[in-house]
Amino acid sequence: MELLTIIKAIILGIVEGLTEFAPVSSTGHMIIVDDMWLKSTELFGQYTANTFKVVIQLGSILAVVVIFRNRFIELLGLKRFSRKQSDPVTEQQPQLEKGGHLKLTQVLVGLVPAGVLGVLFNDYIDEHLFSTSTVLIGLVVGAVLMIIADLFGPKKIQTESVDQITYKQALGVGLVQCFSLWPGFSRSGSTISGGVLLGMSHRAAADFTFIMAVPIMAGASLLSLMKNWQYFTIDALPFFIAGFISAFVFALLSMRFFLKLINRIKLLPFAIYRIILAAVVYFVFF
Repeated sequence: MELLTIIKAIILGIVEGLTEFAPVSSTGHMIIVDDMWLKSTELFGQYTANTFKVVIQLGSILAVVVIFRNRFIELLGLKRFSRKQSDPVTEQQPQLEKGGHLKLTQVLVGLVPAGVLGVLFNDYIDEHLFSTSTVLIGLVVGAVLMIIADLFGPKKIQTESVDQITYKQALGVGLVQCFSLWPGFSRSGSTISGGVLLGMSHRAAADFTFIMAVPIMAGASLLSLMKNWQYFTIDALPFFIAGFISAFVFALLSMRFFLKLINRIKLLPFAIYRIILAAVVYFVFF
């Protein structure tokens, strides 16, 4: 396999890792970068290229598991999340209500709406919505939602920590997450915005978003791999491995950085970036 091909895989992995958990849409960025410059479909064909995008998402998922490993152990009932444990990113003590902690059932409640719609419309989304034009729509509409959340969300925060989330908030965030099925809308952009509108702090909404991302992304990725396993060829394996490692490393770095800053910078800068990006791509691409 040519070095240029490996470099393209690394670049797409970097794009995935840097954007998967920022509210800017990793899928949108990958489609734009790939369609405009890298053109991975010309290397292996459309289906292998789409399978590659699934594989590198698994790299990002692994980064979440590493950062929130104690939280996942606690959610599975293997160990209680101790008050003495520090935040895995900021090294600060977790803000727990007395006897309160995030429950697995709350995560499941948040997963159900998008999970059901994803299964029902997965083929339609893959066939009709993965294009630069649909991504631009998602970028702009998603940015509007983020601006609304920052400017018109409740002034008094009701939920400072992910351990204070209610079932009503979990369901509300899950319903808003359905917007992210449209490429370019952004899973984290929609769910963090929904959380803020429901009275959560930006950091609590971000934590809940990333924890929910693991089962829903892993499930969608594994389902896609099972449907397209024949495209996972020996010839494409170095391409897949390079992208997977690249996505994992850069997701690990970018997520730690994002979680440290989200309560300070909020969503507005990302919304402005999305609108500018959509405008630039529109004038260049169309």
